[in-house]
Amino acid sequence: MSTDTTATEPAGYVQVPLDRPVWERFPIVAPLVLVATTEPDGSPDVAPKHLAMPVSWQNWFGFVCHPNHGTLQNLQRTGVFTVGYPSPSMLLETSLSAAPRGQDGSKPTLEMLHFTPATAVDGLLIEGCRLHLECEVEQVVAGLGENSLVIGKVVAVHASQNMMRRIDRDDHDLLRDCPLLVYVHPGRVATIDETDAFPYHLTFKR
Repeated sequence: MSTDTTATEPAGYVQVPLDRPVWERFPIVAPLVLVATTEPDGSPDVAPKHLAMPVSWQNWFGFVCHPNHGTLQNLQRTGVFTVGYPSPSMLLETSLSAAPRGQDGSKPTLEMLHFTPATAVDGLLIEGCRLHLECEVEQVVAGLGENSLVIGKVVAVHASQNMMRRIDRDDHDLLRDCPLLVYVHPGRVATIDETDAFPYHLTFKR
């Protein structure tokens, strides 16, 4: 019996070094959302996020943000934020929302977006998004390298009627008629309009 415990790389694989973040080395799919907060002067601030998703089977939502960003500073001050899921037709607006503010604090690119007041928090909803979440800040987990994880409790949701699942409508048809805009890290986007049912095992339980 061999006593050699030296690990070998599986055939066809390479060891990815951890001297820098590995996520730039291969493509991965992530949601693409717009997080909206309010500046001290009451003006809106919007930033695209892809490290963003539900963080519970219940109504909590989280996203990763840098402490130097206005998004994190604003939500820590106000205790709220909103999330919008843009449609594929909003790709340009989503991209431009990442532009930095000028020296005078203005962000002219946000003039392409239109807003409506949120209903449950003191915030703004981005018109054109197919799904809106209104969130109260639950906690901010710092120390994830240079970043922090923001966790919010969802207190109100607004969904386009076309986004709602129905018993008389297959999800395949829903996504064909109402495709999703997703981020393919690093640096690409995709539209999902073709899907297949996942073959769950009969005994599967979440």
